[in-house]
Amino acid sequence: MTDLSLLQMRKGPPKPADAVDRIRPDSGAHDMRDPFDIGDALTTLALTGEPVTVYPRGQDFVMARIDSVDPEHKVFTLELAGDDVLAEGEAVFVAALGSNAKIQFELDADWAIVEGRPELVQLPLPEVCLVLNRRAEPRLESPVGMNYGARFTLLGKVFEMPLYDFSRGGVGLRATPEQALELYVGKKLEGVQLELGTSLAVSADLEIRLLRPFRTFLLGQQVQVGCRISNISMQMRQTLERAVVKVQKRR
Repeated sequence: MTDLSLLQMRKGPPKPADAVDRIRPDSGAHDMRDPFDIGDALTTLALTGEPVTVYPRGQDFVMARIDSVDPEHKVFTLELAGDDVLAEGEAVFVAALGSNAKIQFELDADWAIVEGRPELVQLPLPEVCLVLNRRAEPRLESPVGMNYGARFTLLGKVFEMPLYDFSRGGVGLRATPEQALELYVGKKLEGVQLELGTSLAVSADLEIRLLRPFRTFLLGQQVQVGCRISNISMQMRQTLERAVVKVQKRR
C-alpha cells in the first residue's frame, strides 16, 4: 500500500471550489499507458491529498481524493468528500499533478465499497491516462557527468541534493526519503545555492511545488522535489539564463 510518511503535510478533504475541469480534446494532451507510470502518478495524488474531481455520466461532479494505491492488486482506494455518493457506471476522473500538469482517466466498473468505511470506494487502476503538461518554461535535464546540484540550510541542517533538471523558472531536485521527511508542498527554501556546472553558481529562494516518490535501479527509493524560483536577483537570473542557453546549444 502507499506509504504516506514521505510527506509531513497532506491536503485536507476537497471542497466543491477545488473542482478541476476536464481536459479538452484539442488541448494537446498525451496518453500515459505504462502501468508503472500510472501507479506512480496516482501514488503522487495519494501522497499530496490532491483533490480529484469525478464526473459520473448523467450526474453532477463529485469531489474526492485518493486514499491509497495497491499496484500489486492493480486497485486504488478513493475517499469521497462529505456525504457524496458515487454511482456505478462510467465516470471521468480529473486531478492536477503539481502546478503545471493535469491527469484524467475514465473507468466503467462496479465500485466496491470498503467494508465498514462507506466513504471509501475501491476501483481498478486505469489502463490509460490522459496527461496535459502546461509548463511555462521547458525543463532541461542536467548534463550527465557534470556538477549540477543544490545546497541549502533548513532548521540548522545542511541539505545537498542533485539537480536533475532546470529551467528559467524552476528546478527539479532529487532527494532521499529521509531528506523528504523535512519537506512539504508549499515550503519555502531561502538562499539556496544552485551549482550549474563547474563555473556557474546561482543563489535563489525556492518554493516546493511537487513531491513525487519514484524508484531507481541504482539508488532505490528517491523523491522528486519540483521547485519554483520565487526570488532571484537580476544578476543571478542572467547567470541562470546563460546556463539554460549553454545546455540548449549542446543539444
